[in-house]
Amino acid sequence: MSSTLETISAAMAESQLAAAVAAVSGTTTSRLFGDAARGLTDEEVEQLQTQGNRAGDWSLVLAGPGFTTDHVWNSRFLGHVALGAFSGEPRDLGDGLSLPSGVSDSTIQDSEIGNEAVVSHVGVLANTIVHATAAVVQTASVTGSGQTQYGCGRELPLGIETGGRDVRVYAEITIGVAQALACRRDDETLQTEYSQQLDEYLSQVSGDRTIVDSGAVIRDSDRVVDSYVGTGAIVSGARLVAGSCLLSNPEEPAVVSGGAWVKNSILQWAAEVESLGLVDSSVLCEHSHVERHGKLTESILGPNSGVGEGEVTASLVGPFVGFHHQSLLIAAVWPEGKGNVGYGANVGSNHTGKAPDQEIWCGEGTFFGLGVDVKFPSDFTGSPYSILASGITCLPQRLEFPFSLINSPSTAVPELSPSINELFPGWVLEQNIYMIKRNEGKYLARNKARREEFVFEVFRPDIVRLMQDARDRLAKAEPQELYTSRDIPGLGKNYVTARAVASGIATYDFYINYYARLGLKEQLEQRELTCGTAAASTLLSTASEDQRWEHQRAILGSDTSPAEALGELIVQERTIAENVEQSKAKDDTRGARVIDDYAVAHSPAAEDGFVTETWERFRQVEADTQALLSD
Repeated sequence: MSSTLETISAAMAESQLAAAVAAVSGTTTSRLFGDAARGLTDEEVEQLQTQGNRAGDWSLVLAGPGFTTDHVWNSRFLGHVALGAFSGEPRDLGDGLSLPSGVSDSTIQDSEIGNEAVVSHVGVLANTIVHATAAVVQTASVTGSGQTQYGCGRELPLGIETGGRDVRVYAEITIGVAQALACRRDDETLQTEYSQQLDEYLSQVSGDRTIVDSGAVIRDSDRVVDSYVGTGAIVSGARLVAGSCLLSNPEEPAVVSGGAWVKNSILQWAAEVESLGLVDSSVLCEHSHVERHGKLTESILGPNSGVGEGEVTASLVGPFVGFHHQSLLIAAVWPEGKGNVGYGANVGSNHTGKAPDQEIWCGEGTFFGLGVDVKFPSDFTGSPYSILASGITCLPQRLEFPFSLINSPSTAVPELSPSINELFPGWVLEQNIYMIKRNEGKYLARNKARREEFVFEVFRPDIVRLMQDARDRLAKAEPQELYTSRDIPGLGKNYVTARAVASGIATYDFYINYYARLGLKEQLEQRELTCGTAAASTLLSTASEDQRWEHQRAILGSDTSPAEALGELIVQERTIAENVEQSKAKDDTRGARVIDDYAVAHSPAAEDGFVTETWERFRQVEADTQALLSD
């Protein structure tokens, strides 16, 4: 079984949703209290009536162990109803509100209410299980229609709006699983076995009523229907939660609030939809969010990513994607994430006039600048951590130069279409290493995902190999003033100047060797060697089973002196620290020229938190490396 199928199988076997559905299934007297439920005594019925309660048939109202009538007031009971024990102890509902456990001023139909739950001022609670300590307050209706799979099993058209990379989802799906299913369409074994596993899973999560699990709170909302509201989840001021699953626990509550609208969707742990956010037929992975009128439709949003104000449709969006303004992302395959979509960006030209069947593969760390217009199809997976500058229009293309800048042409080139942009290979490393180094640390520090692991290191083997390939293609180009994809493969619909080629070669070479020299330092530290030992002298000429080190060793070459390589590493670390500070200092210089009191309102680059961290890292690396250089 592949690792993907093993991941799926394990998640399904431990499914919170499946366990919750199983717990209230069956044909016992009561789904919550089993055969321990009993009918009401005549005295209890009389007392309940005295307290303003009514029933269509009191014989259908059951009591769980410990039930008393003390905290059931002014309510109507229709059909089969079961009530737990209520002590009247206050239940914290948030925002300074607490109410005593019990049932009051509500209509209850064919539902069960667990011990110490709160049900108050509910228009209709029908076909619903309210578990112990849960609360449903001041809400129009919480109902079940008799058949639901809680948002699971829906087929999402990821990447291609008209279908072709469709993925049927389950409550615990991860970005890695979704990526495998959407991007490995030719793996028939994977697709078939997944479909079989999912069918079995769906049989376990098919329910007939809404479930409000222990500790969950539904308050001040309009409608909740055919949904699972997980342990500790919060639905506050929501317009709609329908056909959905909110996986949750007290430490990581899923939240739907502030006029939000959620339909046929899955919210995983600590996912939030708030401030008029709209989510339809989608999955929010753990610790993701949709807010401020943001729209997520037929998409999967990865952990730690957020959509605010903008629109995402038919897309697979990975972790740490920032989407904070009015912008558009359609038909995107972006499982690597770690990028940004700026205000006004139109990453959505998936319609050619024939059908909306085009797609974009965004690539890790891509930054779509303000107002960019990206035509489909496009593939930026070979150019991770690249920037599309503000206001440009990118024609359909495949770009294969990492850490690059695509900008509007700096000069008119008569022989080229004005639609062709200018490319600066490796520009981000040369001119904006601050962004790369800061993001690397920021994502690691801000990661809250517990159930899926991500690689935060930027200079790792797969990306360095892309840099090596890009450098070699630039180096092979015949000398001339200007190049297009006819001259250098992988340039896409862009041109590059001879000066940019030379700069790209030097920049790629610098960071390729930096990665390799860091590897040498790590090997010496792991083996507790210094450059003066005999073993250190043969380290670069002796093969190992460590694939990463073998890649780094090949870059360094067997003729390299370890001492010389480490000496160069110190120089490189200092250069990187200087470049980080200079990159930030450019803002200071420009800002002071434009705004009179810029220096008063902004901290200088030398005092920037990340700049100081970078210099601290340099000093640590320098000290560690000097120790390794000792005899």
